[in-house]
Amino acid sequence: MAQKSHDKGAAGGVPAVTDPARIRNVVLVGHSGAGKTTLVEALLAASGTIDRPGSIADGTTVCDHDPAAVRQQRSVALSCAPLHHDGIKVNLLDTPGYADFVGELRAGLRAADAALFVVSAVDGMDAATAALWEECAAVDMPRAVAVARLDHPRADFDEAVALCQRVFGDNVVPLYLPMLGDDGESTAGLLGLITRRVFDYTAGLPAQVREPDPEHLPAIAESRDELIEGIIAESEDETLMDRYLGGEEIDPALLVEDLEKAVARGHFYPVVPVCAATGVGLDVLLEVLTAGFPSPPEHDLPPVTGVDGSPRPPLTCDPDGPLVAEVVKTTVDRHVGRVCVVRVFSGTLTPDRTVHIAGHGLAERGHPDHDADERVAHLYSPLGATLREVGVAVAGDICAITKSGSAETGDTISAKDDPLLIAPWEMPEPLLPVAVVAKTRSDEDALARNLARLVAGDPTMRLERNPETHQVVLWCMGEAHADVVLDRLRAGGVEVDTEPVRVPMRETLTAPARGHGRHVKQSGGHGQYAVCDIEVEPLPRGAGFDFVDRVVGGAVPHHYVPSVEKGVRAQMERGLVAGHPVVDLRVTLVDGKAHSVDSSDAAFQTAGALALRDAAEQGAPVVLEPIDEVTVRVPDGNVGAVMGDLSGRRGRVLGTEPDPDAEGRTLVRAEVPATGLLRYAVELRAMTAGTGTFHRRFLRFDSHPTP
Repeated sequence: MAQKSHDKGAAGGVPAVTDPARIRNVVLVGHSGAGKTTLVEALLAASGTIDRPGSIADGTTVCDHDPAAVRQQRSVALSCAPLHHDGIKVNLLDTPGYADFVGELRAGLRAADAALFVVSAVDGMDAATAALWEECAAVDMPRAVAVARLDHPRADFDEAVALCQRVFGDNVVPLYLPMLGDDGESTAGLLGLITRRVFDYTAGLPAQVREPDPEHLPAIAESRDELIEGIIAESEDETLMDRYLGGEEIDPALLVEDLEKAVARGHFYPVVPVCAATGVGLDVLLEVLTAGFPSPPEHDLPPVTGVDGSPRPPLTCDPDGPLVAEVVKTTVDRHVGRVCVVRVFSGTLTPDRTVHIAGHGLAERGHPDHDADERVAHLYSPLGATLREVGVAVAGDICAITKSGSAETGDTISAKDDPLLIAPWEMPEPLLPVAVVAKTRSDEDALARNLARLVAGDPTMRLERNPETHQVVLWCMGEAHADVVLDRLRAGGVEVDTEPVRVPMRETLTAPARGHGRHVKQSGGHGQYAVCDIEVEPLPRGAGFDFVDRVVGGAVPHHYVPSVEKGVRAQMERGLVAGHPVVDLRVTLVDGKAHSVDSSDAAFQTAGALALRDAAEQGAPVVLEPIDEVTVRVPDGNVGAVMGDLSGRRGRVLGTEPDPDAEGRTLVRAEVPATGLLRYAVELRAMTAGTGTFHRRFLRFDSHPTP
């Protein structure tokens, strides 16, 4: 990670915010390359937060400070960039647009109270962006659309708006229209539809506001009618529509007031054209963020319980309420240590205070449940990698804490004497396994330390230490995610390689058989003598192992019978054919011989193992492979291709059904060998242009076909 810098509050120029009503938390959503990070840079510069905007190509942006982001030229992690405009603090949350980093995006949605969808006027949007719009709609999150990259030669604002209206649905309406410059190609300003004013950026920011030219009036009139009708339809004043249709000129101030209410309720979605390179639209976009989007007290908060699961009353965004905050991002910096970005939902977080940190519910992903009391020494306002010290973080604000010993992404921070737990947000399931191995023995300890730090900050990565294959497997979201994880391991001083992922297999016998085990060594001194005869029969899949003693007449002394079973079990662990554990057998001990002096526990263990190996020669041994039940969720147009691909992976398609949660999508259910799913996360994304997802769970072991 890049080294964090620290500024004191006064030197860093960070105003104190004590009123939640003067805070806005806005997450930027859009596909990779839409222009989110560049737009954040421009807004920071326009508001005076930074002197000049940085460059993605040069690796100098505020938000893309991660070395992996600089190398890949795209965002790979959530980043917070606060600015101040008109007395309002706006915490901009820049999120990655690439599908591999959807976990960072979900964290940004959790910390935000509104979403700004950034759509490229050149490239449109991808299917994942459309799905995220629906996700925001499900919780009535207020949204607006910024159509960016207007300076590109192929930019088409009208087509971008039409695409948004087709994909996002009703009430996606422009507030402004681009105004071309004298050359007829570049965007020199905006046409305000409510005010009927021209915002001219020829001289830069701030825009010069003037009356429109005659040639602008027809375009304004046509689009203005659609906008006003949309605003009035959402107005609480039922007489407003009749007055408008009757020809009354509606006061622009009243329209703006109703517009702001409709946007805050999540029922109206204004579109603003912006250009980060030229500054066009930045000032009006800031007005939308501060005046149109709701403050934290207007947004519903996630439910909480006691750490024991006991119910608690709903939270309110009250600085005087119980302290409840959540870690939405964790990084481990080699110079600063653990840095946690925290959204405060209730109460007030202050320095030099002991708090309770709790993390529950992610044990299956390598995050054991934990509870700890820790002292928060300092609070910071994060501006990308820069940490500027502040004296307080009230309900609704976003801050950073450092040097926590246990805090991880998703953890709840609450009062020591009243510990609480926030319901976790939905984490995507990592489905691409990557096996890593340290290059040298000296790297093994460093690998373990660095993996622990990575897991603490990335709940979308699952760490698995497979006891059967003896591999360390990192389950990632995709190849780009895996690439970033490996980069961070190497940046931590670990020389690491990858190797093919090995799938744990099993063996069994398919036919009844008899086995004879004879272990006799008598060549001077204390000898070894043990003979046993067994019968082996296969059991149904999943039945496990059953050992039966049917020896009569004491042919095998009773105190050696457990030794035979122990030897059989040991041989089953070692395997019979290819070194895989043996399962689903019943072994019956039927006869044997012992010596009064030379027989021993070890001798009968060896005889038991030999007997099982002898039985395997007649028992038709087979290798078993794990079979997973797979549910693939794809658009209707991809069903045929997906079903054919599953069959090509030796899968058995069980059927299809319409997705009950999304129109135009189908669920394909199949049983597929685990070996056919090692790279399915990557290949399904390529097959469906990023729109397909799947879930898998282990079902059973079944016979592996003989090559």
